Amino acid sequence: MARAHEAVLEFSFEDERRARTVERGVRPEVGAIAGDRATATLDREDTTVTVTVEADDLVALRAGINTWSTLVSVGQRADAAACGVL
Repeated sequence: MARAHEAVLEFSFEDERRARTVERGVRPEVGAIAGDRATATLDREDTTVTVTVEADDLVALRAGINTWSTLVSVGQRADAAACGVL
């Protein structure tokens, strides 16, 4: 069933290793985040991670955007810390 609203979030990284690490870190959350008003899909191509959030209403869309932006940000920081960049 198509949802009324959609947002596509693209996150570009400096190399494919980092994009892959972040993607693998957040992938377990796809389908695990509770909520029947929004869904998300995750894809990666080379150095770009794409999250597509679909929602029944704008409140759920905003919540999904905030959630996924935060998850990817945490993934970036965790990877940077593991590599000694921070």
